[in-house]
Amino acid sequence: MNRIPWPCVNWKNSAFLIGTLLGTLTGVPVYIRYFGLDWFQAALFLVFFILTGLSITLGYHRLLAHSAFHASRPVRLLTLLFRAAAFENSALNWAADHRRHHKFVDHDDEPYEITKGFFHAHIGWILFKLKPDAPMDNVPDLQEDRLVMWQHRYYYAIAILTGFALPTTIGWAWSGWSAALGGFLIAGMARVVFVHHMTFFINSLCHTIGRQTYSSRCTARDSGIMALFTFGEGYHNFHHEFQHDYRNGVKPWQFDPTKWSIWLLGRLGLVGQLRRVPAEKILLREIAEKQRQLAMQLSIKTPELPERILTLLRAAQERLHEAAENWERRMHEYRLATERKIAASRERMAESKREFDAAAAHLRAAIREWHDTHQFVRMQFA
Repeated sequence: MNRIPWPCVNWKNSAFLIGTLLGTLTGVPVYIRYFGLDWFQAALFLVFFILTGLSITLGYHRLLAHSAFHASRPVRLLTLLFRAAAFENSALNWAADHRRHHKFVDHDDEPYEITKGFFHAHIGWILFKLKPDAPMDNVPDLQEDRLVMWQHRYYYAIAILTGFALPTTIGWAWSGWSAALGGFLIAGMARVVFVHHMTFFINSLCHTIGRQTYSSRCTARDSGIMALFTFGEGYHNFHHEFQHDYRNGVKPWQFDPTKWSIWLLGRLGLVGQLRRVPAEKILLREIAEKQRQLAMQLSIKTPELPERILTLLRAAQERLHEAAENWERRMHEYRLATERKIAASRERMAESKREFDAAAAHLRAAIREWHDTHQFVRMQFA
């Protein structure tokens, strides 16, 4: 039986996490028993849940930790205020931990390493301080951001005011002390618990259950179900392969409210420079993973497949590889021409664009051929 490492307990974090959970499990039912749950309390909870949740996914995560887009000062300030209300540390500390997560994923230097167990990745790394604090040497850009440093210095005051005092005050203004108590318990405490575990499940469940669509080099997985509860963060395998893309749900049908919110803010002129990975590059990564999985199957069933089928597959793979290399080269040339457009002639720019478009069309044709061949080969296993 494993014993609790008492000397390593982070008492401050443990008291808050356990206290808010117990307060939610006891205080909220008692409040509903005596005062009921009206539309105001439900709406207040939902508004604060959305504001806090999006401030995590849009603000702390995709904006600050990954620089996936640029945001205006009002957007940055709003996300820093309501992100503090989640009580998950300052933006500076959160981004430092998250960048280490990506750099050392599944290794000992990762803060919430899943290989140490589901509980550790989910919440254990917060309850127990098993390592000394890591140096803050991976967030120099954020240390130069005045708003981020302001929030870092006054994090606890901002968190208490926006996370607990604000919903309590709104409740008081709406209907006196009973509504104020409901605002504190439901939109304050219960909402904090829900947001906590929404975030924690990305670190635990999305490294345990789901599909490895783009890579199996790490434990990150895509989960459409988790995306429903995490504002689109459930597509975690994609995110680990393309961490600087402002999207997580890259497919049109995938549920990613954070992506939609960033796009809408872009249309309103409040954010800009949205970073997107080219669709061809995403398809190539997806194909590479499918090829790896198919190679594993072929290593077992090769004797059962006719040589002509294997030759067909190898030919499709070679054509795809050549088309991908040509596309990468033409894309690089076109980007250089675009960056030097002042010096470049109009005719050379147009020629570079035509060459890139032709390479992209050739690549898409090679991808279609590979998909058809891949599907045909997989049918042989049926």
